[in-house]
Amino acid sequence: MHMIKLHPAIDNGFPATQENFDGGLLHCQCTTDKVTVKLSAQTAHNHACGCSKCWKPQGALFSQVAVVPRTHLAVISNQDKLAIVDESAAIQRHACQVCGTHMYGRIENESHPFYGLDFVHTELSDDKGWSAPQFAAFVSSIIETGTDPQTMDAVRARFVQLGLPTYDCLSPALMDAIATHIAAQNNA
Repeated sequence: MHMIKLHPAIDNGFPATQENFDGGLLHCQCTTDKVTVKLSAQTAHNHACGCSKCWKPQGALFSQVAVVPRTHLAVISNQDKLAIVDESAAIQRHACQVCGTHMYGRIENESHPFYGLDFVHTELSDDKGWSAPQFAAFVSSIIETGTDPQTMDAVRARFVQLGLPTYDCLSPALMDAIATHIAAQNNA
């Protein structure tokens, strides 16, 4: 059996999270006039995501996405090249209009459990030390984008081999955070 290719930043393993890492730069994939986003904090909840909305590099089954507080994200060059991919989506994904790379996703709905966090793809950085992937989310969703359902056991086995638990939603800690937020809103 050939090796399942999940994402180029995790297929061959990945470095551990660097302690005291405090951010770096993300760049779009244009050859000139790159959009540059500065993150002034370490990311959290880094994971492989199989949903159909997240940006994936060419040939990848999954995206790799993490979050950072929105107060620690700034577009520092070529912001005029960014446009929101789908304004009706909960996560407003800001992508380069030239190369198509999603630079960050932002939630504008203040009642959303993840409001205040921006979603980013750390593989767009040359800096080393970002939070390591911790799990794979929405694994079954890759079927919706064309993956043969018969390969799903092999996909999950590959994640297990890499040390990443798989979920068909988010990780238990994130699902608990969502439920806690909703319960607080309902009891307010």
